[in-house]
Amino acid sequence: PGSGLAGVAEELLALGHETAARVAYLRRPQWLIRGAAGLGIAAMVLVLVVIVRTFEMPRGIEGLDQLMQVSDAAISDLLFLGAAVFFLLTLETRLKRRRALAALHQLRSMAHVVDLHQLTKDPDRVASVTTNTASSPVRSLTPMELGRYLDYCSELLSLISKIAALHVQDFNEPVVLGAVNEIEALATGLSSKIWQKISLLSAAQARPG
Repeated sequence: PGSGLAGVAEELLALGHETAARVAYLRRPQWLIRGAAGLGIAAMVLVLVVIVRTFEMPRGIEGLDQLMQVSDAAISDLLFLGAAVFFLLTLETRLKRRRALAALHQLRSMAHVVDLHQLTKDPDRVASVTTNTASSPVRSLTPMELGRYLDYCSELLSLISKIAALHVQDFNEPVVLGAVNEIEALATGLSSKIWQKISLLSAAQARPG
């Protein structure tokens, strides 16, 4: 209690509550955007129908010049509508991706903060007597407290990894999935380093004398 790691845990708890709302947003269809995309597709179909009907009219187009003008206008309209439809079809995914990546960046930063907190927790101090320098950090934890501290660091990294995985539970987007995999790999690597310290601490405590 009162340690910097406790503050990190409180931040992670708050981020976890935010994640619950964010995951619901990623799962929920954005009907307004989808409706706009549907209207755009309907407009494209309407333009195609008008073009076909124009060419079917007996006296609708007279001369090669008029044919070229109508074709050019029709192609321009189709290209414009196609670009608008593509923008609308991908807008929902892009908005959700941006929001998910911002949250995953927070989780990645928090994993590095946890790693910073455990850097000065050296199990060798339990096994041997060393002389501190002027820049040596204060080490006031008992062997039991040090083991518990390192264990909490590992658990926080595991929770960070699991919270990140929630973002792709119902939103299987490649870029977001790649970011989640990176966080999981980062958390696993940092946790392995911590467990090496825990093993050294256990061995030091079991050593006689």
